[in-house]
This record gives sequence, structure tokens and C-alpha cells, in this order.
Amino acid sequence: MLAYISRRLIFAVFLVFAVSSASLVLTRLAGGDYVMESLGVGAHAETVEQARARYGLDKSIGAQYGDWLRRVVRLDLGRSFLYDRPVSDLIPERAANTAILAFTALLFATLIGLPLGVVAGSRRGGPGGVVPSLIRGTSLVLLSMPPLLTSLFLIFLAARTGWMPIAGMRSAGEPATGLTLDLLHHLIVPAGALALPLAAMFERLQAQAMAEAIGAPFVLATLARGVPRSRVVWRDALKASLRPVAAVYGIVVGTLLSGSFVVEVITAWPGLGRLMLDALRARDVFLVAGCAAAGSIFLALGSLLSDAALALVDPRVAEP
Repeated sequence: MLAYISRRLIFAVFLVFAVSSASLVLTRLAGGDYVMESLGVGAHAETVEQARARYGLDKSIGAQYGDWLRRVVRLDLGRSFLYDRPVSDLIPERAANTAILAFTALLFATLIGLPLGVVAGSRRGGPGGVVPSLIRGTSLVLLSMPPLLTSLFLIFLAARTGWMPIAGMRSAGEPATGLTLDLLHHLIVPAGALALPLAAMFERLQAQAMAEAIGAPFVLATLARGVPRSRVVWRDALKASLRPVAAVYGIVVGTLLSGSFVVEVITAWPGLGRLMLDALRARDVFLVAGCAAAGSIFLALGSLLSDAALALVDPRVAEP
């Protein structure tokens, strides 16, 4: 078990290094640089050269990458050109906002998807089959809608009804930190956009697992002894059916933390996605690499959590 997790940890470290390195190099290879984006094409040539020398952009890609590697070894991710602040200071601030959004969406998806999956999986056929059919149909629709579409739909709904803020994280004049009702109000649209497709996925996984658990011999024997069906479903069968969802939970966490880019951009949520977009527009190579590293760290940690859960549920996956 420990050897398996160690191998996965080594791979995770390599993943973070490869993603951040590739992001820095590709951003540097792309047309233009921070100086041209900030000064414009009409800037004096001497001014441009002085600015490039000040930011280190006059060096070759290899030399710049080597300097970045030497700093990374000392846990120094460089200084953002755009914000004139250390990247290691900017990333935690925005990562915390992304974490708030991701874990709120995960909570919504879990509280919605799992109970609906239990209902859909335990009531197949018969006179009560209308409700499971409705749940399954809704899940299929939501599964086919990426977060981009759910974001646009919820923004349209918020704009037409005025029930929810359209964008942003806090209203003007509200405290910049802390959990407030205003923050929770602003979370509805972006968290809902992430949670709805995720809830549909949880429902499908849970419904299939529940249907299999209901047919298991120990569940049938419990029902035959006269134990109320609702008690068997929500106690015995539920425990036996949680493994598929538990196995993907870690990956889901990592994906949410690293993949909420589109939702953050559309809803103006000040997280890593918005920061990455700003960095790409400005050709801020060190900030791009830092954001990519943070996203890959989240994804790697999620994969490790999922691997650990799978190894605990089924020890065979950890065998060499």
C-alpha cells in the first residue's frame, strides 16, 4: 500500500513540474510578451529594450527557463509582471477563493446527487417508477450540459429574476474576508454551475450502485425477515453502494479545484481561473507557470486521494 502511494506521489510531483514548465515555455514561445502588451506596438524601441532587460525578457528561452528552475528549487516562483508582487503571494489568495467555490459546489452536488441516486436506484419499475424516470431524464440532460452552458443559463435566470447576483464574489462595501450572507448569495450562480452536472454524475453512479446493492443476497435476506424497505435502503444498501462514488471523490475534488476556469471567468469569480486568464492576456510568464502549478497540484492531490480510496476499497489495485 505504501509503495503504491509512493509511486503515485512521485508521478504527481513529476506532473506538477511538467505542467508548470510547459506553461512557462509555451507562454514564452507565443507571440508577443508582457512589454509589448503593456507598452503597445507604438512604443519607442529603446524603451522596449530597457523594459525587456528589466524583466529579463531579453534573455533566451533556455536562459530564462534555467533562471526560473533555480528559483523554484528555493520555492521562489518569481515575481508577477502584471501585479508587481511575488507569485507565491498571489497564488494562495486566489486559490482560497477557488477552494471556497469548489467545496461549495461539491457540497451541493453531494447533497443533491446522492439522495436522488438512492431514490432512482431503489425504485425501479412499479407504480413508483415515474419519479426515478424523471430523475434519470433530468440527470441525462444535466450530464450533457458543460459548466459553460449551466453558467450562462444561471446568469440569464439571475438577470431576469433578480434573485441572485450575476457575477462577482462580494457586493461593494461588504467585508473583504469572512463567511457572510452576501458571500453565500454570490456563490449560488458559480457553485450551481459546477454542482448541477456533478450532481447528475453522482446520481447516475449512485443509482447504478444502489440497484446492484438492492439485489444483493444480504439485502434480500434482510427484506425477507420483514425489515421495513426504507430502513434497508437507507441503512444497509446505502452503505454497500457508496464505494463507486467514494472511489471518484478524490478525482472530483482535484478536478473542481483545478478546472473551474470557465465558470470563474464567466461569473467574474476572483479565483485561479480569472488569475490565469489575466496572466495569459498579459503574457506574464511566471504567473502563468504559478497558476498552472497550483492547478496541477490540486489535480495531483485529488488523484492521490482517489488512488488511496481505491486501494482501501480494493487492495488489488495496489498490487505490482
